[in-house]
Amino acid sequence: MDEAQKPMVECQMMVRKPVSEVFQAFVDPSVTTKFWFTKSSGKLEQGQTVTWEWEMYGVSAQVKVIELFPDEKITFEWDDPPTRVDFDFSELSKASTYVVIKNYGFHQSGNELIEAIKNNTGGFTTVLDGLKAYLEFGIELNLVRDKFPQIDQK
Repeated sequence: MDEAQKPMVECQMMVRKPVSEVFQAFVDPSVTTKFWFTKSSGKLEQGQTVTWEWEMYGVSAQVKVIELFPDEKITFEWDDPPTRVDFDFSELSKASTYVVIKNYGFHQSGNELIEAIKNNTGGFTTVLDGLKAYLEFGIELNLVRDKFPQIDQK
């Protein structure tokens, strides 16, 4: 199967903030915890592995940073077996950024693959929506926290 035929999740959003601010929102957990996970063992740095936690669900992920190009790209691997995630940042103007998230390298097939793609598409879309609300308006929408209230443990 060539690259164009391999299953991939792709989500995108324009954020009306400078590219450096949008990039840092994903690198710096003091910002990322406002719209995605609740706890991190540290900032994203190339070659490092950090732990992200979603305390309300009692889950965590090991995130291995493969590439980090300031204001341009973040690539990491996570899950078991691992999939790869790219965050690409494009400056549209001095005051706006286009973020594209791609998740690929899925190991499932059939209905399990469909479920993984569906869950990751919804998840990354929710992350981008929360990012936009927080950076543009300073609002913590609690989108990730409220996505599965039936299993919220807090």
